[in-house]
This record gives sequence, C-alpha cells and structure tokens, in this order.
Amino acid sequence: MLDFSILTDNIDLYMKGFVNTIKISIIGLAASFILGNIIAVFRLAPVKLLNFIGAVYVEVIRNIPLILTGFFFYNGLSYFHINLSGFIAGTIALSIYTAAFIAEAVRAGIQSVDKGQLEAARSTGLTYTQAMRYVVLPQAIKIVIPPIGNQFLNLVKNSSILGVFAGLDLMYYADLIHEKTWVTFDTYIFVGLFYLILTIPLSLLVNYLERRLARSS
Repeated sequence: MLDFSILTDNIDLYMKGFVNTIKISIIGLAASFILGNIIAVFRLAPVKLLNFIGAVYVEVIRNIPLILTGFFFYNGLSYFHINLSGFIAGTIALSIYTAAFIAEAVRAGIQSVDKGQLEAARSTGLTYTQAMRYVVLPQAIKIVIPPIGNQFLNLVKNSSILGVFAGLDLMYYADLIHEKTWVTFDTYIFVGLFYLILTIPLSLLVNYLERRLARSS
C-alpha cells in the first residue's frame, strides 16, 4: 500500500522538481527542434563541409551515452574555466543529444519530399536555404511529426538524467526525499506519476497533430 504521506509531507519538494522539469522540457524541446532542423539541412546541403559537420555531429552524439554528454558540460568545461550549473549543463546536454535524433528524422522527411519541389523553388530564384525554409521543410515536418513526437517524449523522460548533476529536476528532489525518509518504492512511484502528468498530454497532442495533418494532406 502506497504511503501517501510521502507525497503530502514533501509536496513542496516534488513541486519544485516538477516545475523545473517542465522548464527543462520546454527549453530542451525548442532548442533540440531548432538545432535538429539545422543539422538535417547541413546533412543534405550541396556543400561537402556542411555535410561532414552534420554527419560527424549525428554519428558522434548518437553513439555517446547521454550521461557522458552531460558530464562534459558539467565537469569537462571546468578545465576551460567554464563552470555551468547542473540545470544549465544538463539542459544543454539534453538538447544537443535529442537534436541528433531529430536531425535524422527530419533528414528522412526531407528526402521523402519530391526533389522536383526543391528544383522548382530554386528555379524561381530562391537560394538553397530559402527553398528549404519555405518549401521543403514545411512539407517534411508534416511527414516526421510521429518520430519527432517520440523524440520529444524521450526528451521529457531523459530529463531525469539531470538528477546526476544536481540539476534540480524531479529525480534530484526525489533523491533528497529518499535520503530524508529512506522510503524507496513510494518516493519514486510518485515521481513516475508526475512524469505521466507530463508525458500523457504530450503524447495525446502528438496523436492529435498526426491525425489532423493526415486529414489535411
């Protein structure tokens, strides 16, 4: 039987972590989406240097555990006399990590758009960047809503890694509650419920957008 006193007696700590997790998720969603689109365009740009940068970024970031990326920003930058808080370091790491997966999803979406669309846009005098921004990307985004939505859900759940860096998220405050109460199961079950409050509406929103875009296409 769950001990709800763990929740009620520590609701202030849970709420601090919940609010910070929302902030981390919003910042991470926006940053990873923008960066992911930029890297996807790099990977398909008619410039070999940009292709190389995009490919290296995706392959390196995707194949390094998220926690190591976080340690680089939290501990590694201190060697360069740059000290970031756990919140900032973790959010940057989370954004950069998620962007690599979004980039691949967007790249696949761009490649699924008829090449004639890009050529027609270029023939009207648009630059490659303008053609991508105004013609190709809007069509590609419709195609990649489901995989991008899954990455957004993963980002929210992966935000729990910030607890390792004193990132002030739900897991960080749950660890404090655990140290105070020595009740493990109940403490983290309530954390799971808070994550569901975040992920279920996001999942429903993604499904709604997917259905709406399917009807409009």
